[in-house]
Amino acid sequence: MSMGTLFTHFEEPGKINTQQTLEFAYDRGKELGLNEVVVASTTGETAYKAMEIFKGFKVTAVTYHCGFKEPFKKTMKDDVQKDLEVEGVRVVQATHALSGVERSIAKKYTGSYPVLLIADTLRLFGHGTKVAVEISIMAADAGALTGNDIIAIGGTARGADTALIVKPAHQSNLFDLRIKEIICKPRTF
Repeated sequence: MSMGTLFTHFEEPGKINTQQTLEFAYDRGKELGLNEVVVASTTGETAYKAMEIFKGFKVTAVTYHCGFKEPFKKTMKDDVQKDLEVEGVRVVQATHALSGVERSIAKKYTGSYPVLLIADTLRLFGHGTKVAVEISIMAADAGALTGNDIIAIGGTARGADTALIVKPAHQSNLFDLRIKEIICKPRTF
């Protein structure tokens, strides 16, 4: 790990960076006086870790929509979702804001698809950057955010390796979203 002038980077992407990503994000959020964090969590594991670290923050966990991996099957188990909600974590299960129906069309037809191009452009900064932006939009659309700056945490495959400070926006106002800071991200991806 190396401390840059603007942000911290990890040499490798992935789950091994989860704890440090959450800690860096918490510290920066406290410095800025923020109180909302949105974290990508498929199984609930990252959400549980965020819940422990982000004491005093409103924590929102965003997971895949039902049917993402298997038709009519949820990725996050109901008992995990209920437990997180009892602990005060808002769980949002929603369609990917930066693919959705376009992914289905792209599978069937050829052509250019603007939303998929936006997603791929964000991936130029790493998969976690795309995820952090996307879950910010999904949480905003679900009514889980106030509209104030948030910490958005995404990752590459499992776990977390990217944290951003974001001014969130809804899908209908995507270009009002602002990535204000990169707290940390992988250097290699």
